[in-house]
Amino acid sequence: MSPVRVLLVDDQALFREALATLLAIRDDIEVVGEAGTGEEALRRTAELNPDVVLMDLRMPVLDGIAATRRLRAEQPGVQVIALTTFDDDEDVFAALRAGALGYLLKDVSSAQLVDAVLAAARGESVLQPSVAAKVVARFAQLPDADPEPRPQPLVVPLSDRELEVLRLLADGHSNREIAASLFLAEGTVKNHVTNVLAKLSARDRTQAALRARALGLL
Repeated sequence: MSPVRVLLVDDQALFREALATLLAIRDDIEVVGEAGTGEEALRRTAELNPDVVLMDLRMPVLDGIAATRRLRAEQPGVQVIALTTFDDDEDVFAALRAGALGYLLKDVSSAQLVDAVLAAARGESVLQPSVAAKVVARFAQLPDADPEPRPQPLVVPLSDRELEVLRLLADGHSNREIAASLFLAEGTVKNHVTNVLAKLSARDRTQAALRARALGLL
């Protein structure tokens, strides 16, 4: 398979250089370019046609949220991951409303960043655990738009252990943290997570948590 083509957007040149160096060691990721402003990001995206854009949010000229909104309208096939220092509610929901598929903080580990880039290229949403918790909490506050009771959509119900894993997953815990909490092997937890996603027909952990809350499983 061809490597995932990535454009780095940040107003700090040193951070872009460090990020490019970090990603350059991967055979499955190719950094195709950099941009220092939102406007430059739009031009470079049109020129380079990346698969994923790592987008800083607070930049001069055109900020990352506005750039994301325009980029998603002009280049809908390009996925955007917000990569920023800030996780306040205003930034989080503004970025997601603008069309960002993921939201990560700059203190994320290199392994998590790589996983996020590859996941975004597959069209999967990637959220920092603290951000995912904000999304789930906001979703829980929304009024029920459908007052009619809906049929149970789970053809195969979740087991007690899968429900335990689901609850910890929805709180933003990683597989390693879930394994430690439930005294399970990390590989066993990974299998449970796979089963939970399949039974909830969810493409990723965040969607699984949202659907579980909507179904009253949490």
